[in-house]
Amino acid sequence: MGEKTDCFITIELNYKLMKKFLKSTLVLLCLCVFAQAQSKKIKHVVLIGCDGFGGYALPEANMPNLKALMANGPWTTQARCVLPSSSAVNWASLLMGAGPTEHGYTEWDSKVPEIPSITKTSYGLFPGIFSVIRDQKKQAKTAIVYSWSGIGYLFEKEAVNIIVSGNDKDDFCADTTAAIIKKEKPYFTFLHLDEPDGTGHSIGHRTPAYYKQLELVDQRIGKIVKQLKMQVLLMKPLSWLLPIMAEKVKVMAVNHSMRCRSHGLSRALAFVKTTN
Repeated sequence: MGEKTDCFITIELNYKLMKKFLKSTLVLLCLCVFAQAQSKKIKHVVLIGCDGFGGYALPEANMPNLKALMANGPWTTQARCVLPSSSAVNWASLLMGAGPTEHGYTEWDSKVPEIPSITKTSYGLFPGIFSVIRDQKKQAKTAIVYSWSGIGYLFEKEAVNIIVSGNDKDDFCADTTAAIIKKEKPYFTFLHLDEPDGTGHSIGHRTPAYYKQLELVDQRIGKIVKQLKMQVLLMKPLSWLLPIMAEKVKVMAVNHSMRCRSHGLSRALAFVKTTN
């Protein structure tokens, strides 16, 4: 009798586990179908990269444009940079979707991989977002506007339609990107902003100057958002995807009287907003 009871309980438990598993699987399948349906609506993507923007600074930062996007889309302050947390290494990783052991860039100002890339495209570089788009969508128009000149060595120029180097002028880069979106309406646009990295290096993080610079960063993001909203209003049913990410965040000293100005492993900010 005892054996039969044990057997019944085991079967009942297995049935409950299976039922729970099937429910979870069904939910995941529905989410996948929904995600695929949503992705088909996306006609344009604008990616904004903010150099040296630490996720730790977000709660105290006066950034209404950024926080308005966060209120309507997924976001995280738990993402991390790759090591070493220096410029070319991390921007290469972000644009190529791989770590330094794969793409080969290992120095702050890498212009070519210090170690051999594990693979290369016909453009002579490790596969990046621009070459992937060109391979899959031959006629797609792409654009890149970057403030730090080092970005120019980290993407396949022959695969990009519009290339603008901003020479460390973030306002120029933001204005130019807004103008390109308005006139050209690229399938994919990448905007790189050099601040607040410069201020973090020269003055330090968690300083009034750093937070003031974040306000300016937010104003530049606001210019892009405003232009995207105008495009949606004028050209329905176009949809735009706007991811914003941070690169090579700084480590803060425990003693706040000591301002860390160097790179280190830390948490980064990244989120996505879809405008319909």
